[in-house]
Amino acid sequence: METKSLSKIERHAEHLTNAWKIGEGVQPVTALDPELTIDEAYYVQLQSIEVSMKTGQKITGKKIGLTSKAMQDMLGVGEPDYGHLLDKMEVENGGTISFKDVLQPKVEGEIGFILKDDLVGPNVTTFDVLQATDFVVPALEIVDSRIKDWKITLEDTVADNASSGLYVLGGRPKKLADIDIKQIGMALYKNNELQNTGVGAAALGDPAQCVAWLANKLATYDISLKAGEVILSGALSAAIEAEPGDVFSAKFAELGEVRISFTE
Repeated sequence: METKSLSKIERHAEHLTNAWKIGEGVQPVTALDPELTIDEAYYVQLQSIEVSMKTGQKITGKKIGLTSKAMQDMLGVGEPDYGHLLDKMEVENGGTISFKDVLQPKVEGEIGFILKDDLVGPNVTTFDVLQATDFVVPALEIVDSRIKDWKITLEDTVADNASSGLYVLGGRPKKLADIDIKQIGMALYKNNELQNTGVGAAALGDPAQCVAWLANKLATYDISLKAGEVILSGALSAAIEAEPGDVFSAKFAELGEVRISFTE
């Protein structure tokens, strides 16, 4: 990244962070900077993560977004994106989330990979992911946007840490050798009413392929996946909007259940 663009990167990162200070979404970054590139947007994300780490937060993993063809088509892109997970983002299974801690949350059901070995791109394969994974668990991702009304382009969501909010891990850990992850079915419920269903293959045909893509994409920025990290491999169905009082659960074949509640 050129030195002259540093101030712009920092300015955009601060703009997004300001959403928390005012308690509502802000203008899209691309409205302020129509020429913003995807590469610059990733640097905005990295700037925000660096600031968070200086306050004592720790990176716990990564999340992969835009893994469905429908979402890629909507934003006019041909590949996923990614964001960072921080320790402050994890909520215990069965726990509660205060609406004071979110802006405009939506809930997705995903499969979480827990790594036992590092994955260093750029030549990571799906087989490498299978070898490096300790186990998988069912997960809920609470996606949230600092951009008002979710009026995002790809550049906006990338800059905004891939619209990461919070995440919940649950269920029964399973070794990949014991399941066919592409065929794992998921049902997402809101207030005990079925909202939608999905299957592992909904994430680019294979959630492990999503993780391989991530490891190789990160190599562009000299970042690798570390043993012990959580990798949320992509939504298996559409995100569902959350309101105070809502209870969400996702039930996965063989992997069990994960649940979260929202309060005022």
